[in-house]
Amino acid sequence: MLIVFTSNWWALVLRGLAAVIFGVLAFAWPHITLTVLVFLFGAYALVDGVLAIVAGVRTSTEYKRWWVQLIEGILSVIAGVFAFAVPGITALILLILIASWAIVTGAFEIGAAIQLRKHITGEWLLALAGIASVLFGFVLLFNPAAGAVAVVWIIGAYAIVFGALLLGLGFKLRSLVRAAHQMTPGTV
Repeated sequence: MLIVFTSNWWALVLRGLAAVIFGVLAFAWPHITLTVLVFLFGAYALVDGVLAIVAGVRTSTEYKRWWVQLIEGILSVIAGVFAFAVPGITALILLILIASWAIVTGAFEIGAAIQLRKHITGEWLLALAGIASVLFGFVLLFNPAAGAVAVVWIIGAYAIVFGALLLGLGFKLRSLVRAAHQMTPGTV
């Protein structure tokens, strides 16, 4: 089971990096237009979804709950495609889309962390990322009429925190791979 997660550490790192880049761009352009925000979100959701699908498919033979990551990826891709297909959506619909996506994917991440804790330490990073996703979703649903700049900053802050947590978990898994290679005779 540990091999399944450690062999895909790079996917978590890429997902985390994509989230951090998205967050930094949101802060760099605080007066971003709604259309650009929709495209930024759509690009992030597509990249995140594809990476989650790849990780889910790659673990399908070794992990019986591989479908959880696959569903998370599919939902993320659907959210990204929707954002590109209907770029003129209103701010309220965008907020509901982002909030719903964050809540659903956060719930799946919390579930994955619960399963992961049986096999490694450090799973709390994925649980925190999931909790951050759920809380972020509820903050957006609670105050959808917030100003565009405030929403961009909330989205940017969430993406940076979420990305940093995924980066931390990815590198933690990578260190486990390196430690296992050092303990195994005859490996490079």
